[in-house]
Amino acid sequence: MLIKENVKNIDEFNLLYDAVGWGAYDDSITKKALDNTYYSVSVYDEDKIIGYGRLIGDTICFMYIHDVMVLPEYQNQKIGTLIMNKLMDKVQELKKANPDMRIYLGASKGKEDFYKHFGFIERKDAGLGAGMILK
Repeated sequence: MLIKENVKNIDEFNLLYDAVGWGAYDDSITKKALDNTYYSVSVYDEDKIIGYGRLIGDTICFMYIHDVMVLPEYQNQKIGTLIMNKLMDKVQELKKANPDMRIYLGASKGKEDFYKHFGFIERKDAGLGAGMILK
């Protein structure tokens, strides 16, 4: 496996988005999303993209872990854990400037326990309101 940081490959991103069932975006939307990404991790099996995750946010008050994706045939092989560890290393680096920075993520349904291994808790358990989304 090969790990690369800050790759902005539209085709690879959309391939993973489709593979995990989220549906790919238009290339122009994906390009803007990748251009506005603070940090990302791509994992390859030789030259084939198999996993990805990214950080977005203002780098001082909040960051958001987003788009943690692993090809279905590579899931349950610790690739998601590898991606999260790299993202969390970057989070810890950023938190040196503001230890109270909030780190958010939106877990896919049924994946909550995976993120709990990294210290994430549900908003209700933090005394916060329910997570909400505008569609």
